[in-house]
Amino acid sequence: MREEYDFSKGVKNPYVRKLKKQITINLNVDTIEYFKGQSEETGIPYQTLINLYLSECAEEKKKLQISWA
Repeated sequence: MREEYDFSKGVKNPYVRKLKKQITINLNVDTIEYFKGQSEETGIPYQTLINLYLSECAEEKKKLQISWA
């Protein structure tokens, strides 16, 4: 190994915005079953599908329409 390294020509990680963070979230059983069904149809893991859907909502800046009826 070298004693020093030259990072002056280094570039920032272009994927830094795509990094994921593990969290704990409580979801309704029906919601989980829905995405598991979608997972079986598509072959994509259900957690990935949930992430894709939430990412799409965030990118499109969708607003919740909450009805307490």
